[in-house]
Amino acid sequence: MLAVGKPVAILGRPSDQPGSPRRSLGKILAGLERGVNTRKTQTALETRISLVLALASQAFSQTQRVLGDLAAETAKYVIPRRFEPRNFEEALMAVPDLETVNFRVVKQTDQYVIREVEPYCVAETDMPGKNGFDFNGASQAFNVLAAYLFGKNTLSEQMEMTTPVYTRKVRSDGEKMDMTTPVITKQSGEKWQMSFVMPRKYGSNLPLPKDPSVTIKQVPGKTVAVTAFPGFVTDEDVKRRESKLRDALNNDAEFQVKRDAMVEVAQFNPPFTLPFTRRNEISLEVERRTI
Repeated sequence: MLAVGKPVAILGRPSDQPGSPRRSLGKILAGLERGVNTRKTQTALETRISLVLALASQAFSQTQRVLGDLAAETAKYVIPRRFEPRNFEEALMAVPDLETVNFRVVKQTDQYVIREVEPYCVAETDMPGKNGFDFNGASQAFNVLAAYLFGKNTLSEQMEMTTPVYTRKVRSDGEKMDMTTPVITKQSGEKWQMSFVMPRKYGSNLPLPKDPSVTIKQVPGKTVAVTAFPGFVTDEDVKRRESKLRDALNNDAEFQVKRDAMVEVAQFNPPFTLPFTRRNEISLEVERRTI
């Protein structure tokens, strides 16, 4: 029997009491939900981090390739190659390690070298002005040819640079063009033309220029007399050295200057090259003397 007046504790439902199975299950589910949300957050963060790392790795690889290519291209100029020198002056000259026209030396004297030059292809354009070595005219023509070489063609092909730069005077009667290596300059009446020698790997399948002022030509093989000199080229210097080369060839018992041969000037180095290490060449087409 209960004592009258003694308070009686009223208990709630068993499922609402602390430690009851229902309350414990709720805590467990809530904890699991928080864990899932946290895991989702971590997974998203991990995905972003993985993506960033992958992009960074790809960028690093591309940078390595670009730097590698840049280093290789720079090495062609920083670590140049040299022709067989005939004297101390030529021993100081160097040329970039770029593709050039193939030739074979058939004779060598103290004043010049006779070479047999293999056929090659060129891209050429007219130069404004009356002088072959006018800076503004040469720069304008060079930029037109460089645009073709580096993508302004029907295939948008970026071709490799070659060396040297040739400058040649030609007669206005349409005399065929004979020259060697990437950039060549020649004169037609009062006009000069500059030419780039095209990489051999294209053969006759060169992309066509989009600029109508650029033309593609095949240069036949030839024999030339060549003499080298350093410094920057001027028109006066070319005239003086051409006259000296002609005089020397007049005394050659085996070769003579070909009739109507026009002087050709090859420039092998970029503008930033020190003058005394630059290699330039004056050449005239020759033929064997008939007995």
